Amino acid sequence: MAETPLVTLTNVQKWFGAFHALQDISLSVRSGEKVVVCGPSGSGKSTMIRCINGLEACQGGEIRVAGKTLTADEESGREIRREVGMVFQQFNLFPHLTILENCTLAPQWVQRKSRAEAEERARHFLDRVHILEQADKYPVQLSGGQQQRVAIARALCMAPRIMLFDEPTSALDPEMVKEVLDVMTDLARDGMTMLCVTHEMGFAQAVADRVIFMDHGRIIEEAAPRDFFQTPQTRRAQEFLAQLLH
Repeated sequence: MAETPLVTLTNVQKWFGAFHALQDISLSVRSGEKVVVCGPSGSGKSTMIRCINGLEACQGGEIRVAGKTLTADEESGREIRREVGMVFQQFNLFPHLTILENCTLAPQWVQRKSRAEAEERARHFLDRVHILEQADKYPVQLSGGQQQRVAIARALCMAPRIMLFDEPTSALDPEMVKEVLDVMTDLARDGMTMLCVTHEMGFAQAVADRVIFMDHGRIIEEAAPRDFFQTPQTRRAQEFLAQLLH
């Protein structure tokens, strides 16, 4: 792994009105590292992910991605998003476009790729997430698990340096969760840098290099998966794991 972090958050603060959603968040992710973020609902996990991608503006501290500092300037946000792939809870596919068109739109418009080049890349990544045979269908014709795999392929088509996952399986029926986690596991094994908000603790134990535990807008525990799951250091983490794993 490279010594210089690919993503760095330093004393990041975020408010929604009077609500202090992120409090002094400091975190770094190195290239090739897989970091899982967990914690109770409302702890600030998704807000942190959205701030890294410039989808939410923080009111204090600093965020750097691939050597670039995120500022309030819109161009800064666009530059950051060129380096970052984002997969949301909901799939956010364009319903009027085919699966292939969903995956080729951004490379053509943002990266100025030719249609042929964009389609070649899209087919490559659709094949990588095991859904190439659905390329000419529309999102409504696919299951939730298939749509989320398309969303992952669409993000990969932009050649991101890091993938952010915001509870990517939370909107899925239980039988569809495994197919998405399998794709994410394959990406991790291939060396993709990943920061993933999830409650899928089996995935965390199998894939993560580090687990970050958040509560009330703060990072209150950070450890290797084995240490976090076997000997959590804080009472809050102990309570969280007791509810989740039993």
